[in-house]
Amino acid sequence: MKVDIITPDTTLFTGDQVDLVQLPGIDGSFEVLNDHAPLISILKKGRIKLQKKGEKEQYFEINGGVIEVLSNKVLILAE
Repeated sequence: MKVDIITPDTTLFTGDQVDLVQLPGIDGSFEVLNDHAPLISILKKGRIKLQKKGEKEQYFEINGGVIEVLSNKVLILAE
């Protein structure tokens, strides 16, 4: 999957071949994997976890935001 994590001030992450994204949804934590169904959701304050095959996990702290998943592209607009 292609993943972009963007804040009003900067781009926290942009990259391809991400296998898993774990997110702090307003109703609880959830994960997005390859070929996930289209989705738009609100995020609360918490930590985003990214996992690429064979690489160390990466974490990003956010204060909330919105996620859009469409055609193996994940766009996170974070605060």
